[in-house]
Amino acid sequence: MGLYQSVHHLLKEIGPGRMMSTAYDTAWVARLCELDEPMAELALEWIRSHQLSDGSWGASEPRYYHDRLACTLAAMTVLARRKDAQDRVRLRRAQLAMETAARGLKTDLAGETIGFEMIVPTLLAEAKALGVIQCQDGDLLGQLAQRRTAKLAALPGRTINRFVTVAFSAEMAGPDGLHLLDVENLQEANGSVGHSPSATAYFALHVRRHDPAALGYLREVTANGDGSVPDVAPFDVFEQAWVLRNLALTSPLDDESLALCQPHLDFLEAAWEPGQGAGFAAGYTPKDGDVTSLVYEVLTRFGCSADLEAVLRYEEDDHYRCYALEANPSISANIHVLGALRQAGFGVQHPSVQKVLRFLRRMQTLQMFWFDKWHISPYYPTAHAVIASAGYDDDLVDDAVYWILETQNLDGSWGYWMPTAEETAYCLQALVAWKRHRGQVPDDVLKRGAVWLSDHMEPPYPLLWIGKCLYCPVLVVRSAILSALILVTRE
Repeated sequence: MGLYQSVHHLLKEIGPGRMMSTAYDTAWVARLCELDEPMAELALEWIRSHQLSDGSWGASEPRYYHDRLACTLAAMTVLARRKDAQDRVRLRRAQLAMETAARGLKTDLAGETIGFEMIVPTLLAEAKALGVIQCQDGDLLGQLAQRRTAKLAALPGRTINRFVTVAFSAEMAGPDGLHLLDVENLQEANGSVGHSPSATAYFALHVRRHDPAALGYLREVTANGDGSVPDVAPFDVFEQAWVLRNLALTSPLDDESLALCQPHLDFLEAAWEPGQGAGFAAGYTPKDGDVTSLVYEVLTRFGCSADLEAVLRYEEDDHYRCYALEANPSISANIHVLGALRQAGFGVQHPSVQKVLRFLRRMQTLQMFWFDKWHISPYYPTAHAVIASAGYDDDLVDDAVYWILETQNLDGSWGYWMPTAEETAYCLQALVAWKRHRGQVPDDVLKRGAVWLSDHMEPPYPLLWIGKCLYCPVLVVRSAILSALILVTRE
């Protein structure tokens, strides 16, 4: 299948969001064995068969300790309730892996997984009560409870409902924390809590036992047949916007591609709320600055309407936020704001643009590249920064381009942890964008990268995106790969 035919096929596939299964959320669904749910038995068998060689659960590669810790705790607390000799063996192996993961947390340069400080203290307390781990209150993990308390204290009304992003991690309340939940205003229209299988499983088990809407949602997201579930579902706005953004880089698109893009553009326009923007899914209540900025750029690139006021509402004193109450700002969200402001026609000296540029300069690692809280690879935010800045503020990313060029592997690939098609695609996208404005990228770099990428473009892809655990939005990654290969063929 040629590149353009692959693009056409991709545009026919995207929609609700395709994501690889995660051990964390599947372990929560497995808890529903207590309700005699058939899907729970399948989920339990999936957990048993996906323990890693070191005894942990989570992404096999790369080894990211926040992911391993959250996934392993979730798996241990479900297996500890079983009266199975083999599960006891699995738990003994997991105990050693837990100690390794706890020691390795400080080496995770991109930072914590989503809700880590909220979820992990609850799981730790549960694992201690079940007698499967020991944890001293004064150590690093014990200190998370203090941060959890502070975040809860900052919640409007001191309760969790669907209007705040903490609902995505509602399982942090545990069986004894129902007073933290605004139960009547917690579920989304599709029956989920925060579009999260884990939070929804918690709801069906501890909040409204056997809730038919919650169980109906979970049956839908376990429809693949093996009992496993993704980290979030659906995430339709996110998938369609990120795919179209990657394809927009290859503009001009052929007529068939443009025609296939139109239903997705119509969907994004319908999901857009004037003055508010968009969230990662059309049915998800909170909106955020990252998705809003990227959707704005995509819609306006394709000649559709969106109001810039929705982007500007996320402006803070020295950066742009994703969500209210976020503990630390997102690099990539601010890069996407930069792209939106540029697309809107703001000059580089505009105060809103300068605010983003100052923030990005402060946050550069070694003044060359960036890490971000939504992705464990620095190539993701750094490549997006190059694309947003090339021909706009070249000084911001001049060193970043040098870093990308210098870190290409001999075989043509890129990868912070290991060579990956996803990271190689990002680097090629960025270098083509840079070359178009400055012409200072060796042809051999692009050719070697494209040859390697062509040979490694098929899934499965490593889990590099940060949710409550690591995950992979498969079709988003696929679109980046196709975009990069098309861009190089045109050079």
